[in-house]
Parts: sequence; structure tokens; C-alpha cells
Amino acid sequence: MVKVPFDPQQLPVDAIAGESPLASERLEVEWLRSRFANPPAWEPEARDHAVAYRATMTPAAVLIPLVRRPEGLTMLLTRRTAHLTDHAGQISFPGGRAEQVDASPVETALRETEEEIGLGREHVEVLGVLPDYLVISGYRVSPVVGLVTPPFELMADPNEVAEIFEVPLAFLMNGMNHQRLSVEQPESAGRRSFYAMPYENFYIWGATAGMLRNLFHFLRA
Repeated sequence: MVKVPFDPQQLPVDAIAGESPLASERLEVEWLRSRFANPPAWEPEARDHAVAYRATMTPAAVLIPLVRRPEGLTMLLTRRTAHLTDHAGQISFPGGRAEQVDASPVETALRETEEEIGLGREHVEVLGVLPDYLVISGYRVSPVVGLVTPPFELMADPNEVAEIFEVPLAFLMNGMNHQRLSVEQPESAGRRSFYAMPYENFYIWGATAGMLRNLFHFLRA
């Protein structure tokens, strides 16, 4: 069981990443389709060495759901229930560990999303998959990016999901909203650094913020 031995919201902010927000045209559906169909040369953000310390990692996948709203794209996120073994109470993408029935990370992400929040795959247009992301709880996560077209109905699995909400994609794709924090953790090879993207009463941090940073780099390259 992985417990967070600190409250990230009580830590001082070391720095603000500070990159300019993405241009508005890069937040349009057709531009996103083109970017994933013809990806540029780019590099994911360097990971904190304290995270990737396990000899074996469990394969998993999440859906990074971009919802098509009249006012612009939003990011659909969940708050995990407080009793879960890993990352309890944290903000996350819908998803989970791969099963033998899954033919690919895309299948894992779509299956887990339907199980967790009731979003049927018929509403999801898969754009592409970002590089795997190693999580301190021992998962190798494949982030699957998809466009979600309303109308759709959601039903949270009460065992896993406490809340479902949306954040404007423009807010998340602005480096001025990306905080850098760090904490000393001797048991995990020293000081651990991570990102946070607070939005209203939602504190987005850790692996979720890290995957959002990679999406940001991919779209701005």
C-alpha cells in the first residue's frame, strides 16, 4: 500500500514553470487531430530519479479525455475515493491496470474508463498515446488521449471514484499554472520533485500533473 507521508498542499512552491500558454488554435479539435497524426520531434520531461526505483513495473493505462464543449475543450478528471490502496483521494484520469483480456493500452484505457465512470467507448475518438509514465506506486502508465463528444451520461463507480469534474484545457496548457514543488523522502532515494496545477478546489498534482506536462510539451513542440 502506497501512502503519501506528506500533504502536498502544505509545501512551499519552489518555482513556477512559466511557459507561455498554448496558442488558441492549438486547442482546436482539427489542430489536435493533425498533431497526433503527424507528431513532431519532442522529448518528454525528465523524470525524477526517485520515482523509477522499482525493478518491475505493473502495466496500466489511463484515458486523457478532452471533452468537446461549446466554450472550448475541457479535461475530464476524477477524484479517487479515500479508501483506495494507491493514491487515495487524489485527482486522476480514469484508468487502471492492464488485464489479460486487453489487446493494447488503448483497450485498457477504454475498458477501465467505462468501468470507473460509465463513459462508453462510442463517445471516445482516440487521438494517440503519449510516452509511458512511471508512477511511484509501481505502475508503468500509458496515457491515451481521446476526444469525447457529448451528449453522454456518466456513472461513477462508488468504490473507486468520489467525484467527476472538468477543467478548461486552456488552464492546464498554460505554464504559468504549473507549480514545481519538492519534498525530502529518504526512503525513496532522497528528494522528490513534482508538479501541481491547483484549480478552484481541486489540487491536481503528482503523476496526473506530470502526464499533463508531457501533453503540454507535445502540443507546444
